[in-house]
Amino acid sequence: MAAPAQEKPAEPGVRISSPAGKWILLTTVLGSSMAMLDSTVVNVALPRIGRDLDADLAALQWTVNAYMLTLAGLILLGGSLGDRFGRRKVFVIGVVWFAAASLLCGLAPSGGVLIAARALQGIGGALLTPGSLALIQASFHPDDRARAVGLWSGFGGVGAAVGPFLGGWLVDGPGWRWVFLLNIPVALLCAPIALRHVPESAGSTSRASEAAAGGGHPHRGFDVLGAVLGALSLALVTYALIEARGGSPLVWVAAVAGVAAGVAFVYVERRSPDPMMPLDIFASRQFTAVNLVTLCVYAAFGGFFFLAALQLQVVAGYSALGAGTALLPTTVLMLLFSARSGELAQRIGPRIPLTVGPLLCATGMLLMLRVGEGASYVADVLPALVVMGLGMVTLVAPLTATVLASVDTGRAGLASGINNAAARSAGLIAVAALPLLAGMGAEAYRSADAFDAAFRRAMPLCAGVLVLGAVVAFATVRRPAPDCRRPECRTHGWVTVPPLEPSRRG
Repeated sequence: MAAPAQEKPAEPGVRISSPAGKWILLTTVLGSSMAMLDSTVVNVALPRIGRDLDADLAALQWTVNAYMLTLAGLILLGGSLGDRFGRRKVFVIGVVWFAAASLLCGLAPSGGVLIAARALQGIGGALLTPGSLALIQASFHPDDRARAVGLWSGFGGVGAAVGPFLGGWLVDGPGWRWVFLLNIPVALLCAPIALRHVPESAGSTSRASEAAAGGGHPHRGFDVLGAVLGALSLALVTYALIEARGGSPLVWVAAVAGVAAGVAFVYVERRSPDPMMPLDIFASRQFTAVNLVTLCVYAAFGGFFFLAALQLQVVAGYSALGAGTALLPTTVLMLLFSARSGELAQRIGPRIPLTVGPLLCATGMLLMLRVGEGASYVADVLPALVVMGLGMVTLVAPLTATVLASVDTGRAGLASGINNAAARSAGLIAVAALPLLAGMGAEAYRSADAFDAAFRRAMPLCAGVLVLGAVVAFATVRRPAPDCRRPECRTHGWVTVPPLEPSRRG
């Protein structure tokens, strides 16, 4: 008796104009906005956190990096968990986890507790962030999917623009703890909407998800060992860089162990039957080249945004609200012009935008050297941020589109996830390494003169990394084959990170 033919999985049919479509879009925007807001507002709050908790510069670095560490190390695994156990389920768990960690952040009595809570926040972010876009991909009718992604990305951009302003207002008003406590009512709204209105989906219901796992077969298991080794390597290297000022022998032990864990990660990924990061994807020279550019660009961005918020407050004398508002031009320019930049790159190819963009950003960072005590916003701060914003507009959308077009369509989600993890890891290492390279002491942010001197050493370093990225792009990036036909490849509403497409897309 012949085996019955397998039924073809039904395409998702939710239309964006329907009540269900609006609920899905609302909950995914709310969930991703929680993670996005925290990544943009915390930098503005750092001086007040340091003063209230009597924390040194290393503690402020860890406040940023503890979150980025767990998020970067686990975000690929988070996408896989959603595909296996249900995207809505994992998304809701991530939202609730993130809110609980945010409560702990808001109540933290010391720097150590805040750092631990931030690490827990990153775990929640790794669960909810991939699920946000995956729910859109798995729920909406194919004809409406591009528009839904565009709206999701656009609202994310608005959140990015509002974030520093809102964060500054909270820090100057009710206090920095509300930067974290604000996530709780958002989660209380987001989770019930998701449970009531968002349909469940998993990898087994989606051909695209199965193909993204590599080779067109369903995802078989979880690369937990790879995830642990990757996160451990980042953690140990970060620890070594942040604590190197103390000169402890433990720093060298951590550095060596971090490198060893990195080597072990590569070995495990090479030998695993179902790796988190299949190394054969780097056989695409274009994919490898664009990820090298990503490392340079987002390392510079991570270091810049960490130090610029401090420079504006510690040296220029801005309030937290003033510093947050001062950084808005980069976000506004991204919102207004990134789509046009993506269209231009499609016509002329990515090589020129990925070369010119980093050079413009480098120029903007060098212009920030004019920002010192008593700096004028219009004459000193605004020109630097406008030039930098134009550079970001030029390079970010083409960078994302080139990543997605550099591999087979079935692996585009995996490629985007790896690129996203690379961007976050680059920012993580930059925040750890840049103060060390610039000679910042543990108490530098308490002294305007000391911090200003270190900032003036740091900005040329960031600019140099961007120039290196431009050289790599010019030498290695070529026009991809014209087979990237998905409109969401050209959509980008985020500022300091690429679009958060999951590693196993539906």
